[in-house]
Amino acid sequence: VLGVLALSHTMSPLMSRIFPASFPNKQYQLLFTQGSGESKEEPGSDRGGSLVPAQKGWLPVTWLQLSYHWHWIANNLFGLAFALNGVELLHLNNVSTGCILLGGLFVYDVFWVFGTNVMVTVAKSFEAPIKLVFPQDLLEKGLNASNFAMLGLGDIVIPGIFIALLLRFDVR
Repeated sequence: VLGVLALSHTMSPLMSRIFPASFPNKQYQLLFTQGSGESKEEPGSDRGGSLVPAQKGWLPVTWLQLSYHWHWIANNLFGLAFALNGVELLHLNNVSTGCILLGGLFVYDVFWVFGTNVMVTVAKSFEAPIKLVFPQDLLEKGLNASNFAMLGLGDIVIPGIFIALLLRFDVR
């Protein structure tokens, strides 16, 4: 479900350009309430969204359900959607916070990724869009490649958030 929401949010600008303005595109909004009875209150709601991109977001999910294993293309579609939404929704307040975050990511990568085998073992054993995978044997096996290089989504999102901060700084 989260993959469909991420893909629909990522694809909504494209869908609004593809479908003409006369296409019935109703906006929907989820409202969340807290409490019950007279003490019921609405602490917040998500942004309204269109049903058209959400319908298209189910295509990769259906493809994954019909395939016998987790395909690397679908994994990358969901991973990119999660990464783009992460960069868009997370914000840094200042450059020093971003530098501390990037420094922490560097130390984390040096120790946990390159110093030990822990993170590589976890990433290889976990079948979810937490990483982008790039087939190394694509030319020999085509789309059924089995030997992959990996890039964690944190290595995309954390620098992406910092770059977004710098872009906002440049615009301002």
